[in-house]
This record gives sequence, structure tokens and C-alpha cells, in this order.
Amino acid sequence: METKSRLENALKDALRSKDEVSKRTIRMALASIKLAEIDNGGSLDETATLSIIQKEIKIRREAIDEAKIASRQDLIEDNEAEITVLESYLPQQLTPAELQSLVQSVVAEVGAVSPADMGKVMKALMPRVQGKAPGDQVSQVVRQMLQKS
Repeated sequence: METKSRLENALKDALRSKDEVSKRTIRMALASIKLAEIDNGGSLDETATLSIIQKEIKIRREAIDEAKIASRQDLIEDNEAEITVLESYLPQQLTPAELQSLVQSVVAEVGAVSPADMGKVMKALMPRVQGKAPGDQVSQVVRQMLQKS
């Protein structure tokens, strides 16, 4: 089932069960998806939907960092609960070893030898890891691998 449909069904379930965290989180995710669809002028494919969910998770992680600085434990807990809800709609995440292996194969495939080739590697790699690993983590692994070359 498509992720957007799963989110819509989960929202109905959250409304029925009065699960406030899930209801709030799913509504925000669906609002972001609908906004992107309006900007796009049509419905989004599965890859774009997953990237929006990852973006929502990234926003909440940044909010946790800011809440830690402000010593706001309540905000930290709220954002962590929302991240848990959002992560349940992403595919199984790649382990660091799996990501490393995938990066090595793409680096060899495109013939990258220096950090200047990072763009080529990322262009070939991102469609393969979409939804399975955050972009910042992917770029960090690629950068480390190309610096070793």
C-alpha cells in the first residue's frame, strides 16, 4: 500500500483511538505531503513522499537539539514520540555496514576517485537509498570514502 494511503488510514485509526501523538504527527505529515502536491501540480510518487517523511523527522531532530539547549524535557519527549510515529512509515533503514557497501559499489560504478566526484556519486546513489537512509548520513559516508581514495 502506498505510504500516503497508509498515513490516511492511520489518521482515521488515531482519531478513533484518541491517540493524540499519532493524530498530531500524521496530520502534520499529510499537510506537508499535500503542500508538496500543490507545489508540484499533481500527486507525488512514493520516493517523494518518503523524502517528505524523512524531512519531517529531520525537523523534529533539530527541534530536539534546540530543546536540549533550552532544557525543555517536555519538548524533547514530544518530538521523540513524533519521530517514532514517522519512522514507522519508512522502509527498513540501512545498517551502517549496508550503507558502506552500497556506497563502495556506486563509487566503483561511477569511477569516482576524489572528493570532486561527490556529486556524481550522490546522483547515482540517492535514488537507491531513498527512504532507507537520511541524506546527511549518506553524504557523510560518501565524503569519508572519497577522502580515503
